[in-house]
Amino acid sequence: MPEKNGGYSKVASSSSAQTSSLQKMHGVWSSRWTFILAATGSAVGLGNIWKFPYIAGENGGGAFVLVYLVCIAMIGIPVMCAEVLIGRRGRMSPINSMRFVTEEAGLHGAWTAIGWGGVVAGLMIMAFYSVVAGWALHHVIETASGAFTGIDGAGAGAKFGEFLGNTKSLIAWHTVFSVITFTVVAAGVTKGLSVVARVLMPFLFVALAVLLVYAIVKGDIAQGFAFLFDFKFDKLTGKGVLVALGHAFFTLSLGMGAIMAYGAYMPAHANVAGTVVTIGILDTLVALVAGLAIFPIVFASPGLQPSAGPGLMFVSLPVAFGNMPLGIVFGTLFFVLVVVAAWSSAVSLIEPGVAWVTEKGKFNRTIATGILTFIAWLGGLLCIYSNNWSGDKEGHFFVFEGLDFLTAQLMLPLGGMFIAIFVGWFMNKKILASEMDAEGHPLFDIWLFLIRYVSPALVALVMVFTLYITFAEPSDDLDFRALMFGLKVVSGGLSIVIGLQLWKLRKAKAQA
Repeated sequence: MPEKNGGYSKVASSSSAQTSSLQKMHGVWSSRWTFILAATGSAVGLGNIWKFPYIAGENGGGAFVLVYLVCIAMIGIPVMCAEVLIGRRGRMSPINSMRFVTEEAGLHGAWTAIGWGGVVAGLMIMAFYSVVAGWALHHVIETASGAFTGIDGAGAGAKFGEFLGNTKSLIAWHTVFSVITFTVVAAGVTKGLSVVARVLMPFLFVALAVLLVYAIVKGDIAQGFAFLFDFKFDKLTGKGVLVALGHAFFTLSLGMGAIMAYGAYMPAHANVAGTVVTIGILDTLVALVAGLAIFPIVFASPGLQPSAGPGLMFVSLPVAFGNMPLGIVFGTLFFVLVVVAAWSSAVSLIEPGVAWVTEKGKFNRTIATGILTFIAWLGGLLCIYSNNWSGDKEGHFFVFEGLDFLTAQLMLPLGGMFIAIFVGWFMNKKILASEMDAEGHPLFDIWLFLIRYVSPALVALVMVFTLYITFAEPSDDLDFRALMFGLKVVSGGLSIVIGLQLWKLRKAKAQA
């Protein structure tokens, strides 16, 4: 027995020393604001620019924004706090941080799958994200050269379609974006990620402000403001509320390991809740200001209507800028802004995997970054050769759309939901209060309630609703049937979780 105890002590000591070494490997953000800028850069991406302003305007304007802010408070902020908390507690890559907190809680190692899922999802997203970011790089050059001057909608659409059909050009721009992402991540936390956060994010804010002034002077700001902020409660449906719930989760880069990895580099003295709330506010402000910078320009251009996605960014806006005074200058600035937003997000997509490979000790950071960037680059090639961008190809699966669906509709919601469940139900309450710097604070109990019951239930509801809509046969009452089905699934799941917890409490009392 003494030998066994001694042997166990040596193993435990060795494991503890190894963990301590890994926790010191990556470094720490130089300040709380560097972390805020880096995490905001991860959160602010193409969705803030080409999606949120449109879905806000189409689903009730100010009414949607109000509901969205409530959703951010109920889903986005609580889950982000949980993810940052795990990262800072573990001080390692998402995989090893999850392993650390799982062992600390005395749970089965299967919970480490949360970290693995985030790393894999990040690489999958990077594969198709870098392809789209390549489109933006291409449009920087095209706009600056005056290619869109005087162009109409048909011409811009044909030009974009021709570009999408040019495989060599797509690969070239995809490669350029992959390389610039590699250079930042390979440089490390202090010399790479921190520098990007401190330089690119202020540039993004300034560029947005300049474009907003341009939109006020040259665009139809009154109509753009009305589209985004008039309270149109008649247009806010149940489906619109679910859209707000879904975007509140996805906009903060949750469930894919990026925030957990960034949280691992967070200074110990920084307050988690206050920092996360600041990030949520900045992310929302960027989306709203982007809408105010974009839609007045669209409304001021005859024949153009508000839209979202690639149609807005790569067809409508080139037409708008191409027919406005100083359109070349401000159009180029806009696409540079898009590239910066995509770049700051992309570096966070491969950082979780790079951190883990580096921790394995077989490769240095440069080689680890090169390996994972190359894997994502290969995935991007598959996306270029297998997609349905035109919407008229036969077949049920394409790599580009498939990766988007798997990550956005399955992997990220499941990751966020299980992070909430793990932190809310299985981590020690004293540890949580200590990490949140909230011992005895009434808001801590509110956050714990949200992370246990509300956030995972709402994330599950959005996921089930979306999946039902995707695979069910179209009908007039499809949205209602999907909502009812989602509510049944979520209420059943909650009943099981609560029942198990009550059984656990009764068992603990009986043993006492």
